[in-house]
Amino acid sequence: MAETRVIHGFHAITARIRQHPDSVLEIYADPQRRDPRVRDLLKLAETNGVRVVPAEGKRLDGMVGNARHQGVAARVDAAQKVRHLDDVLDTLSEPALLLVLDGVQDPHNLGACLRSADAFGVHAVIAPKDRAVGLNATVEKVACGAAETVPYITVTNLARTLRELQERDIWVVGADSEAETDLHGLQHRGALAWVLGAEGEGLRRLTRETCDQLVRIPMLGSVESLNVSVSAGVCLFEARRQRAG
Repeated sequence: MAETRVIHGFHAITARIRQHPDSVLEIYADPQRRDPRVRDLLKLAETNGVRVVPAEGKRLDGMVGNARHQGVAARVDAAQKVRHLDDVLDTLSEPALLLVLDGVQDPHNLGACLRSADAFGVHAVIAPKDRAVGLNATVEKVACGAAETVPYITVTNLARTLRELQERDIWVVGADSEAETDLHGLQHRGALAWVLGAEGEGLRRLTRETCDQLVRIPMLGSVESLNVSVSAGVCLFEARRQRAG
C-alpha cells in the first residue's frame, strides 16, 4: 500500500490537483462550508475523478493537528517524484536561476521561500536532506501552491552540489551579513545560484567557503538581519532586475 500524507488549505490542495491529479487520493471537506471556494474545489475534484468525503471540523482538526485547514484536507500519495538537478538544468532555455537553502528548519520560512521562488521564476530550490525541514503539510499550505510548481531538490552533500553547479558555469553567491560587497555591487546576468543560510545561524563554514562570492543586503534600520524568506525575495528580485536591465 502506498505511503500517504495529509495536506490542507485551498491553495495547497488546488495546486496539487492541477499539477499532479493522480497523486490526490481523496479530499475531506466540511459540509458546513458552502461558499464559492469550496464549490470550486469540489468541482475541480469531480473533473479529475477525485473522491470527496464529508468531514466535520473536529475530524479535520484531528487529521491536520489543529492547523488552520480552512475546512478542507486531502490525503495524497507521499512518494515524491525523483527530481535530479540535471533533469532541471538540461532543459532550460535561459540561464539558470537557483535558490539554495542551507538548513532552513522552519516550515513557514520554507513555504515563504518557495512562494518567492515561484514569483521570481526560480528553476529549482535546493536543500540538504539533513538538518532541514523538508516538504510537509505546513510548508505546502504556506507556499500557496508553489510547492507544486517549483522543483524542490534535496541533496546529501550541499558543498559538493555547489561545486557541481560551478562546473556548469553557474555563479554561486552566498548571502552573508559580514560580506564586504553589498547587493548593489553584484553585477551578474548569467546563470546564478543564490545561497541562503538557516535561521539565526547563517551559512555553514564549508558552504560559505565554497561560494564564488559573498554579498550582504544593505540594512539601513536598527535590525541586524532579515528573515530568510524576506532575504530570498530581495536577492531574487535583484537577480531578475539585472537580467531585465
